[in-house]
Amino acid sequence: MSESIAEALAAVLAAGEPAAIVTLSEAKGSTPREAGVAMLVTATGLVGTIGGGTYEWEGIAAARRLLAKGGDPVTLRMALGPETGQCCGGHVTLRIKIADETVLAERRIREDATLRARPEVIIYGAGHVGRALALALHPLPFSTRIVDSRADEIAAVEGPTVLRIVDAPSRIAEAAPAGAAHVVLTHSHALDSLICATVLERGDYAYLGLIGSETKRASFVSAFRDLGLPEARIARLVCPIGGTTVRDKRPSVIAALVAAELIAVFA
Repeated sequence: MSESIAEALAAVLAAGEPAAIVTLSEAKGSTPREAGVAMLVTATGLVGTIGGGTYEWEGIAAARRLLAKGGDPVTLRMALGPETGQCCGGHVTLRIKIADETVLAERRIREDATLRARPEVIIYGAGHVGRALALALHPLPFSTRIVDSRADEIAAVEGPTVLRIVDAPSRIAEAAPAGAAHVVLTHSHALDSLICATVLERGDYAYLGLIGSETKRASFVSAFRDLGLPEARIARLVCPIGGTTVRDKRPSVIAALVAAELIAVFA
C-alpha cells in the first residue's frame, strides 16, 4: 500500500474493499505519538501508525472487528500503564470508524495541509552525497529539491525527490522561500561559493550547510568577509556538515548525519 493514507484509502475504496480509520483523538501525558495521527486498517493491511505497542494493536483489533460486523464508530480509552503492559504513563483515546468517501476527502485536506507546511530543503549538487541525502530525506517531513546542471547526475537520483536541471543553481537560491534549508554539495568550489554567498546575502535561511573541511570553511569565510557580508550570518554557515564527532566520509553516513542536523534545526 501507499505511505499516504489518502492515496491508500482511495485505492482501497476503488477496489471495493472495506477499510477503517483509527485516529488518536486525544493524548494526555507521556504517549508515543501526538493527537491527530491516524492509520488505515483493512482486513489484511495497514498504512500509517499511531505509535505502536499494545494500544495500537488494540486499535487494529477493534478496527477489524468493526469491519467484520459493521456498526457505529468505536471509542477506546486506555491508560498506558501496567494493565496494558506499557509504562509510558499517559492516556490515549482512539476513535475508530468505517472509512468512506467523506473520510477520504477529510484525509486529503489534512495531508495537503501537512505537505504545504513542510520546511523546504534544497540540495545543490546531485553527486554521490547529494543523491544519498535526497534518499535519506525522503521518508522525513521535508519538501526536498535537488538541483544540478548535469543531466546524467540528476538522472541517477533515486526516489520521488523533485529534480531540477538548471544552468545557474544560484538562481534557485535567490528564489527559494524564506526559512528554507540549503545544502551545498556541488562539484565546483566556485559554484559552492556563489550559492553560499547568495544565501548569506539574503539572510532569511534556516540552515546553510557546505560540504568540505575546516580549511575550506576558513577560505570561504575570508572571502565572504571581503564581500562585506554580515559576520552574524557568516557564523551560521555549517561546514563541515554533519558535525565533527563522527568522521566518516561515506556518502550514506554523511547523509544520515546531515539529516539529523536538519531535524534538529526544524524541531
